[in-house]
Amino acid sequence: MSQYRPFTPQDAIELAKTLPGPFAADANLDCHEIGDGNLNLVFHITDQNSDKSIIIKQALPYAKVVGESWPLSLVRARIEREILQEEYRLCPGMVPEVYHYDDDLALTVMEDLSDHVIMRKGLIEGVSYPLFAQHIGEFMARTLFFTSDLGMDQQLKKEQQGRFINPDQCKITEDLIFDEPYRIAEKNNYDVSIEDEAEALRTDGVLHLEVALLREKFLTHGQALLHGDLHTGSIFVTPESTKVIDPEFAYYGPMGFDVGAVLANLLLNYASLPGWIQDETALRERETLLLNMVRDVWTEFESRFRALWVNDLVDPMAKTPRYQDLYVQQLFRDSIGFAGAKMVRRIVGLAHVADIDTIPNATEREHAQRKALSIGKALIKNNRRLNTIGEVLDIVSTAVSTNKA
Repeated sequence: MSQYRPFTPQDAIELAKTLPGPFAADANLDCHEIGDGNLNLVFHITDQNSDKSIIIKQALPYAKVVGESWPLSLVRARIEREILQEEYRLCPGMVPEVYHYDDDLALTVMEDLSDHVIMRKGLIEGVSYPLFAQHIGEFMARTLFFTSDLGMDQQLKKEQQGRFINPDQCKITEDLIFDEPYRIAEKNNYDVSIEDEAEALRTDGVLHLEVALLREKFLTHGQALLHGDLHTGSIFVTPESTKVIDPEFAYYGPMGFDVGAVLANLLLNYASLPGWIQDETALRERETLLLNMVRDVWTEFESRFRALWVNDLVDPMAKTPRYQDLYVQQLFRDSIGFAGAKMVRRIVGLAHVADIDTIPNATEREHAQRKALSIGKALIKNNRRLNTIGEVLDIVSTAVSTNKA
């Protein structure tokens, strides 16, 4: 049995040399630690004699962003690897292929996606991804439908739920998204210039009720096997390709949490745009593109999800007239509420987004923070009455106008 130890770049090279397949016997291997996340080591191994390369990802037994005072279970590495394999089965080509793993060392060897870029970076740089909505709509529809009671044997689903209990990662989500932003908490992190906004979050009883309902759903509603952290920093893209990475927060939860995460991160980028684009015409064009992408992500997801329901349903009672419509309506409302909660936490909580945090001008950065909070709060407060993505975009527009005033 392997003895766990955090890898060094040399350790990663030595492991790579033993793997069958990726590299020739005379390979000249180079390694760089490229992990910029909060929880893991990520090694990029390249062969200087060819174009071959791999990624080795190893979980740390603590949160890197805080240190050893925040211990974490290494079981999450096994969960992440198995989720990648399951997602690859359901959506081949949309996640990196797993080549090798060692659960005792909490590491996974996988396909290198260096020919793609992290979507968050691409969006900040103004790149367009015309196929993204189709791709992510398909990914979410298939991974959520086929791991739910709608698309798989219910007894098998119960067994799978037990395999993917992920308490440490869920606790992080529960605290950082559904608790700490709404009270004084040590891990909260925000600029002093928006202290008034943070105080408003702590004292808004109407908002707290909606967050409590969303939190209850996250805690208790095991609809499907979620990615659990499906933001634009967990998606590699090119204009023609989409690859989802980092499902270490996976567990059985409400489908809308994944869908809402994608929508939230597109809206966070939307809120940041005036901080990056000075030309008024270019700004309006980019804002329209982002809002259209929000619309298209939901539309593509809903269309594909409903098609799977028609063609691949395994639950006979789910064929009951109107059940599909009611189910999708609730899924939509959940998605919007979770999107709002995701936006709020990225402004006042522990971990932020580069879209907003790296805006060079402090005044523009503050304006983006306030805009994101305004949108997020509006989505949370209104989620239970919304029926269409058009209504959501109207709420976004109203929230932005109110924020300007």
